[in-house]
Amino acid sequence: MTQFLALATLVVADYDAAIDFYVGKLGFSLSRDDDMGGGKRWVVVTPPGSQGGLLLAKAASGEQTARIGDQTGGRVAFFLHTDDFDADHARMLAAGVTFLEAPRHEPYATVAVFEDLYGNRWDLLQPV
Repeated sequence: MTQFLALATLVVADYDAAIDFYVGKLGFSLSRDDDMGGGKRWVVVTPPGSQGGLLLAKAASGEQTARIGDQTGGRVAFFLHTDDFDADHARMLAAGVTFLEAPRHEPYATVAVFEDLYGNRWDLLQPV
């Protein structure tokens, strides 16, 4: 049996702003953008070379809106693997992505924490 994680939901304030960040700044592909009616869309962005992606879900209630940017209580929520840390780090910096630290070398990877447009924390990492 083969299994893989296909999608993870990320609650966002605005579909187009989120697409601009993930596609324009992080270099993801816009895999789907389907109108579901009533202002709802099925928006999927995918990192290059990945089978899995993010379902960008516009907040539909006050409770969901309150969680935008803090879906994990301030912990790193997402881990973006790369096979060329230096190139991706430089490209993301040039695109205006905010890194919270300088790159560091850990036993498991070269890693640096960055924030998305809502303040969710991500690791950019190149495994050893």
